[in-house]
Amino acid sequence: MDLWQLLLTLALAGSSDAFSGSEATAAILSRASWSLQSVNPGLKTNSSKEPKFTKCRSPERETFSCHWTDAVHRGSKSLGPIQLFYTRRNIQEWTQEWKECPDYVSAGENSCYFNSSFTSIWIPYCIKLTSNGGTVDEKCFSVDEIVQPDPPIALNWTLLNVSLTGIHADIQVRWEAPPNADIQKGWMVLEYELQYKEVNETQWKMMDPILSTSVPVYSLKVDKEYEVRVRSKQRNSGNYGEFSEVLYVTLPQMNQFTCEEDFYFPWLLIIIFGIFGLTVMLFVFLFSKQQRKEN
Repeated sequence: MDLWQLLLTLALAGSSDAFSGSEATAAILSRASWSLQSVNPGLKTNSSKEPKFTKCRSPERETFSCHWTDAVHRGSKSLGPIQLFYTRRNIQEWTQEWKECPDYVSAGENSCYFNSSFTSIWIPYCIKLTSNGGTVDEKCFSVDEIVQPDPPIALNWTLLNVSLTGIHADIQVRWEAPPNADIQKGWMVLEYELQYKEVNETQWKMMDPILSTSVPVYSLKVDKEYEVRVRSKQRNSGNYGEFSEVLYVTLPQMNQFTCEEDFYFPWLLIIIFGIFGLTVMLFVFLFSKQQRKEN
């Protein structure tokens, strides 16, 4: 009977234009959709959006954390508690022992934190999210692949020089590595990227990556204010981490002759050379006059 009801409803939908217009059509199509679902319940739309991994990140190659999205529930269907399980690969093969997340709290909501006791830099991991005993998402990685350092700190700048025209200036920008990055012992080798722009601009200018914690920035306009930021990544692996706090650089308008000492006219030197020149000329004049008298 359900199938006959479905066919009859679809037939009515096809002829609805002859009756009550678009509102009737919408109502009949709604009834058709309900009838179709009653015949084949598998065609119903999914009533729940399952959680997915958003990222896994290690800030210093010693710990890492993984995060996932919330489950969105609609209708009567709902997921059970979300759990994360992980396994590590041994020398021979993947271990089949799945262990639950050691810490659901430290990295925030919808996350799992692995401290140094649970982190192995050289051993690949596989992780999965489960609900009601079923897997809803999974991924595999090595810790080196997910390194994203914390932002650099203590940005500052110094003025290097100003052009003779007083229009442009060069500055030196310095910063410090993330405090938790062990760069002194070489456990991490960081590569830095500096970006800058005028305050009223939207497009950042990127400089070439460098390994040092300072870099000169050339030809800035002296009557403008600039924003400068820096981020870092593990050299040859991983992705860039978050940017540092923005450093504001203000270069006030400078006059070409602002510094009197730099442009002080050497009057004393001119006087000395003038007296010396007059003395030589007087000596030559007297010498030539003496020569005429003797002749």
